[in-house]
Amino acid sequence: MPEGEPETLAAEDDPAHSVTLSVAAVARRLGVAPATLRTWDRRYGLGPSDHTTGRHRKYAPLDVARLELMQRALLRGASSAEAAKYALASPVRPVRVGQALLTGGELDGASASAGGRGLRLPSANRRARGVGRAALAMDSAAVQTLLADAIEADGVVATWDEVVRPVMSALAARWDQSGGGVEVSHLVEECVLAAVLRATPVVTSPRNHRPVLLACMPDERHNLPLYPLAAVLAQRGIGARQLGAALPSDALAVAVRRTAPAAVVLWAQLPRYADPGVVTALPRTRQQVRIFAGGPGWERGVVPQPAERINDLASAADAVERAVC
Repeated sequence: MPEGEPETLAAEDDPAHSVTLSVAAVARRLGVAPATLRTWDRRYGLGPSDHTTGRHRKYAPLDVARLELMQRALLRGASSAEAAKYALASPVRPVRVGQALLTGGELDGASASAGGRGLRLPSANRRARGVGRAALAMDSAAVQTLLADAIEADGVVATWDEVVRPVMSALAARWDQSGGGVEVSHLVEECVLAAVLRATPVVTSPRNHRPVLLACMPDERHNLPLYPLAAVLAQRGIGARQLGAALPSDALAVAVRRTAPAAVVLWAQLPRYADPGVVTALPRTRQQVRIFAGGPGWERGVVPQPAERINDLASAADAVERAVC
């Protein structure tokens, strides 16, 4: 081997070289449709190396490794032709496809709720489609990498509105239609949370003298949207305190009395949690507290005075900033 040339490993040197996977198993592993694999084989030559006429198609470890290279390139925004060229030209090491992948219903009869058909993202941008593909492949590292790249390039607001929300909406629609994919939604939420937290600076000298409280309504457990709001506020030098999901109303009242906040944001994802009584029961303080009701749960409900409804992330951050600075 010439000096400096990337090392490759022959399939026969790998202890798992004799293990092969069917089209269905590889499709589930990558989170794509079996028809997609056949297209990649027909158009670009990325197919099973041991395929012969009259035999079932079986993917060897080196075949799977090249397909994973192609998928990574696609997630980064390459066209199919570019991704295939990259996968064929790059040195690869065969992935291990041991017995754990060949048992427990992985090859036959397994439910592929996360794989198979892709998410419906007809008007989404390239980054959202990449996150959708990575999510269906249950590739949390790729999802987080793509989200971090999007935040660095476009900011938290654009990433939330143009990447996260379309993907989460598509996953919700998938669940409505099939009842599957809950595990994918949970994976995406955890990845979004991790990416947003990394983008949230610690505000040691906030511009606001009194804090902003961010909390969910009692029994509301969907608190993910409060994190990008906290991130945007922190990037603007505004200190906020997260009180988490399903905060009891008496605990909210204690927090308001103890911190004397400049503003309180109350999030309700579902209408049944948008209780106007929680707003009107907030304790009075000597200094004015601006109250904001956020989330789709408030859209059809009553937002009692003096609370104000906030809608999208950008306008919510602007409203809170005006109220406290």
